[in-house]
Amino acid sequence: MRTEQTTQNTGQDKGMDIRTNADELVSINPADGSEVARVAVTDPEELEAIVARAQTAFRTSGWKDLMPHKRAEVLHAIANGLLAEKEALATLQMRDNGKPISECRGMVDYAVGTFRYYASVCETLETDVTPRRGDYVSFTVLEPYGVVAAITPWNSPIMNDAAKVAPALAAGNAVILKPSEDSPLLAPELARIAAAAGLPDGLLQVVQGRGAGIGAALVAHPGVGMISFTGGTATGRAIGSVAGERIVPVALELGGKSPHVVFADADIEHAVAAVAAGIFGSSGQSCVAGSRLLVEESVYDEVVSRLVERAKRIVVAAPDAKGVEVGPLASFHHRDRVSAFVERARAEGGRILCGGAAPEGAEYEAGAYYLPTIIDGLPYDAVSCQEEAFGPVLVVLSFKDEADLVEKANGTDFGLACGIWTESFKKAWRIGRALDAGSVWINTYKQSVTSTPFGGFKDSGIGREKGIDGLRLYAQVKSMFFGLHEKPLPIAK
Repeated sequence: MRTEQTTQNTGQDKGMDIRTNADELVSINPADGSEVARVAVTDPEELEAIVARAQTAFRTSGWKDLMPHKRAEVLHAIANGLLAEKEALATLQMRDNGKPISECRGMVDYAVGTFRYYASVCETLETDVTPRRGDYVSFTVLEPYGVVAAITPWNSPIMNDAAKVAPALAAGNAVILKPSEDSPLLAPELARIAAAAGLPDGLLQVVQGRGAGIGAALVAHPGVGMISFTGGTATGRAIGSVAGERIVPVALELGGKSPHVVFADADIEHAVAAVAAGIFGSSGQSCVAGSRLLVEESVYDEVVSRLVERAKRIVVAAPDAKGVEVGPLASFHHRDRVSAFVERARAEGGRILCGGAAPEGAEYEAGAYYLPTIIDGLPYDAVSCQEEAFGPVLVVLSFKDEADLVEKANGTDFGLACGIWTESFKKAWRIGRALDAGSVWINTYKQSVTSTPFGGFKDSGIGREKGIDGLRLYAQVKSMFFGLHEKPLPIAK
């Protein structure tokens, strides 16, 4: 981070809330348009030096050969360092991307828990002694890839950074972390805290800049042995293409258009609360946001009316205001994108039941705010029901029966998550198995825990982060055989 400033943007500047020139990013607080900090952009020569430094650290630091419990000690120390700076980190994230301060504190806690979890996995993970089929003993070991490129999105910086860095380090790799140009401020803090915790020099470094520039150069660099990306599907497809050409492993956690299903036999009060939380929490800027609501016809009017009533009561305010439920969107240009999405839905024949605009009032004029919005009247194959708004925008559909539901719910290119509300265990089982989704929440929504694998079907990505598999993601399996032959091996058997 170069400088800390609090200058106020003019209205004309607000469309350029993260600006770049040849050598810097400028972070703008989306709550009030003030400048937060300027961050140096990594140039191609610096990238070469960073990759070389990471390769050297991987080969010579002793990290990959360190006993697992010793690596775990460093990961625990990183967790302690994050916790010690919780309030400062939460405040910085709030200013960098506008999330309510309570959410930012929770995300620091999540990052702390992620490092602690992978410290435990690192220390206790077992590999396989495989069944014998001859005169040998065979087993597997896990080897790190070397240098991992970890590319994270802007919506939950410290949490997403930890979700990649912790398991990659636990597996013995060096990591080059590339945060989004729209939220560049947390990654350098994580690297600083990791170094202070005793992580060997060069094992965690940060590059800054736009995806089309430094991000593309990082992905294509021959010194990078594995790529992990979280972000939009179009970018993920491009990264996957480069990885395929290079024949290096890639993990992609991509977009979603997650269906949230309410059956007639559901607990309507709990369902409505969960639907509202699932789409309007984090201002809808979540890959698993329940952005498509499908309601059984017999309770459609009741559910929708209660949901509209709840949406109108949501407290939209500055992220550090008392009682805030929804803060600003992460940037002014993203607010413009969400607004354009709503206007397209309107043009497609959608009815705006609430929201559909920026809130009015002096307290909102300088920020990137947008009201919680509910839209109905669209067919399930409308563009607005197919594409991700990534904002506080919910499209509502009805369904007749289970067959109709499955057709509509699965009728997108995405398959990241879904929610199901019903009092019938058998129905929940049937629908949960039938829907194309990597995570299925039954009578709850948007639960996330580091110990449970996470990822998507179809265009929502490949690979699974979190859980024990989240460490294995960053390691390659090696099979080893110890011969027990009593006689020399013959040429032919």
